[in-house]
Amino acid sequence: MQTLAHFGDGGPGPWILLFPLFWALVVGFGITLLRRTGWRGRRGPHGPAARDDSPLAVLGRRFASGEIDEDEYWRRLSVLEEEFGRRG
Repeated sequence: MQTLAHFGDGGPGPWILLFPLFWALVVGFGITLLRRTGWRGRRGPHGPAARDDSPLAVLGRRFASGEIDEDEYWRRLSVLEEEFGRRG
């Protein structure tokens, strides 16, 4: 075993670089696996679910579906921005 640890004139050989590379690959694979399987917790792919129920989001959906016209949208948006401020 000592012949592997001391390459040539007593120093470690180039094979020693494989250990950090191996562990970096293992850690990277583990993080990738956790992120893809559900490490995000309650968040969805686009952020927390509570953001979808905000008054600004509801107003935007109503405008997009045609329930309100553009004038009413801008009027209500200005009121909501005064009350809640811009969230971004």
